[in-house]
Amino acid sequence: MPGLKEVRIRIASVKSTQQITNAMKMVAASKLRKAQTAIIKLRPYAAKLTEIMQNLSSSLGDTGDSPYTRERIPENVLLVVITSNRGLCGGFNSNIIKATLNLLSGTYNAQLRKGNVSLITIGRKASEFFRKRGYNVVESHDDLFDHLTFDNVSPLAEQLMKAFADKKYDRIQLIYNQFKNAAVQRLIVEQYLPVLPVTPVAPASVMHTKHADYIFEPDQETIVQLLIPKSLRIQLYKSLLDSFASEQGARMTAMHQATENAKELLRALQISYNKARQQSITKELLEIVAGAEALKG
Repeated sequence: MPGLKEVRIRIASVKSTQQITNAMKMVAASKLRKAQTAIIKLRPYAAKLTEIMQNLSSSLGDTGDSPYTRERIPENVLLVVITSNRGLCGGFNSNIIKATLNLLSGTYNAQLRKGNVSLITIGRKASEFFRKRGYNVVESHDDLFDHLTFDNVSPLAEQLMKAFADKKYDRIQLIYNQFKNAAVQRLIVEQYLPVLPVTPVAPASVMHTKHADYIFEPDQETIVQLLIPKSLRIQLYKSLLDSFASEQGARMTAMHQATENAKELLRALQISYNKARQQSITKELLEIVAGAEALKG
C-alpha cells in the first residue's frame, strides 16, 4: 500500500486536474451556446436556398451548361478535411481522420496510387496528421476557426469552385462532423462538387408534391446560374459552423466525463489515504504497547 505522502500528492494532483477539466467544460459550454445558435439560424436559410435551386433547376430540365454541375470521371480528387485546432474533445478528430483514411484506402485507392488525390485541411489536427505522413496537403486553413464568418469562408469556396470549373479537380468532397446535440455528432462525407442532380420524384408521389410558382426576373437560366455559387458558399460555411459547434459539444462532453472520473478517482484515493492513515496509527499504537510491555519486563 502506498505511503501517506504519496497518496496526498496524488490527491492534490487529481484535484488540480479536476479544476482544469471543469473550467474547460464551462468554457466549451459557453462557446457551444453561441455556435449552436449560429448553426440553428443558418440551417433553415440554407435548406430553403437549396429547395429553391432544386425547384428551379428541375423545372428548367437541364443545368448541364453550368460548370459546377458537370459530371466527370474522378481522376483528380480533392478532399476538404475539417477537424479542430485543439484536442481534448473525445473522438471528434480521430473519427474524421479515420473516415478520410478509409476514403483514401477504399474509394480513391487507385487515384491515391497515381498521386491524384489532394487534401485541403481545416484544423491543425488534420494538418499535422496528414503532413507528417506524407499525404499531398496542398493547403491548410487552420485560422478560419479564429474568425469564423461568412466573409472569411467565401474566398475558400470561390477557390474550390474555380479549381473545379478549371478542371483541376474532377470531384471535391467535404469530410466533417455535423452537429446534432451536445452529446451527438454525425460524421458526414459530402460531395461538394459537382453539384449532385436533383432526385426525380417517384410517379406515385407526384400528386402529393407541391411545386412552387415563381416569377423569374430576368430569366430562369440566369437565376439558376447565380443561385448555384451562392448555395455552394453557404454549404461550405454551414459545414464549418457544424464542425465548430460539434467540436464544442464534444469537448464539453469529454471534459464533463473527465471531471466525473476525477471525482471517482478522488473518492478511491481518499479511501486509500484513510486506510494508510489507519494502518500507520495502528502500527504506532502497537509499537507503544510493545515498548510499554518491554519496560514492564
